[in-house]
Amino acid sequence: MSAMNVLGTELVPCSYDPLTGYFRDGCCNTDESDQGSHLVCVKVSNDFLAFSAAKGNDLVTPRPEYRFAGLKPGDRWCLCANRWREALEAGFAPPVILESTHFKALEFVTRAQLEKHRFHSALH
Repeated sequence: MSAMNVLGTELVPCSYDPLTGYFRDGCCNTDESDQGSHLVCVKVSNDFLAFSAAKGNDLVTPRPEYRFAGLKPGDRWCLCANRWREALEAGFAPPVILESTHFKALEFVTRAQLEKHRFHSALH
């Protein structure tokens, strides 16, 4: 059975380049071993990347030992739900791709909060 997104439909992949997700499968899938709850598919911005680095989570520097090339503004990434909420509270929440955000994110933030920061692409 496929995972569901916050819209109540099938979870859509977040990104294959860079390859994201707790399982590095391109999706914001989760299970009980995902202690960080990598559930929120975002489009990262300079402001968010700087905020994250200031909080001790450098998402820019490549870490090949973790198959991580480093992020640049515009990349899509499965973000920990608590980090997104923390960024929201600080005014640095990156835009969210709702179709690719796992429904369990709603255990950390409200759908209204996510929708307020919804990424609207020219394709939708």
